[in-house]
Amino acid sequence: MDIQKIMVIGAGQMGAGIAQVCAVSGFHVFLNDINQEGLDKGIESIEKNLSRQVAKERMSTEQKQAAIDRITPVLNLEEASGVDLVIEAAIENMEIKSNIFAELDSIAPSHTILATNTSSLPITEIAAATNRPEKVIGMHFMNPVPVMKLVEIIRGLATSDEVFDLIEDLTKKLNKVPVEVNDFPGFVSNRILIPMINEAIYTVYEGVATPEAVDDVMKLGMNHPMGPLTLADFIGLDTCLYIMEILHDGFGDDKYRACPLLRKYVKAGWLGRKSGRGFYIYD
Repeated sequence: MDIQKIMVIGAGQMGAGIAQVCAVSGFHVFLNDINQEGLDKGIESIEKNLSRQVAKERMSTEQKQAAIDRITPVLNLEEASGVDLVIEAAIENMEIKSNIFAELDSIAPSHTILATNTSSLPITEIAAATNRPEKVIGMHFMNPVPVMKLVEIIRGLATSDEVFDLIEDLTKKLNKVPVEVNDFPGFVSNRILIPMINEAIYTVYEGVATPEAVDDVMKLGMNHPMGPLTLADFIGLDTCLYIMEILHDGFGDDKYRACPLLRKYVKAGWLGRKSGRGFYIYD
């Protein structure tokens, strides 16, 4: 099968980024969101990102416009009836994702592959909402999508080799690096990253060091480009907590217990950059 038309569900930061890289790579993209405001914000962010690329002389004005012209904003899922691949990038919630996949299963042609950008939820469970589990797969892009090269390709229990090979090849066409991962809580990236962030939060909670000191140790001592607490604020503390809870539930191991300080910040609405305050204060 030759993948030509792609639907991306969710026009937020991740979905818009995925739509952008697909369009730049020559694919026609239907970008879907549940409301017009979300769609408008998604298209606006894509245009801003591409304008920066033009300003840096990494693409021409013509290439930018061609990419934008390949993106069609849509408010319903019916356009899935004419696509070869759907990449879902909706909110990280199993019930919502399962409902989306069940609906897509009834709309999309039998050949259509259904992929999810979930960062931690089990692919096998999402696939169970469909009658085509062999055509369901995980494509976990990293944030920010246009910049980061990695895509974790996650097989569900029933994912076919043919579907895996097609998605691996597509990922390379998007100028990304595919890495095969099996279906375990948090996959590889978040199973390692989020507990590290959680441990960094514990060092602040226990009074070992300030957030600034923790970040300096990891940047200057471990050569990390960004400290774990700065990164936590960038990801969103509510997202970090949610993934820790998925790891804790999935493995039943106390080493994945979320730090009480992380819970306190989330309850206070201190979610990081998006709320203006987390471990640091943002204007």
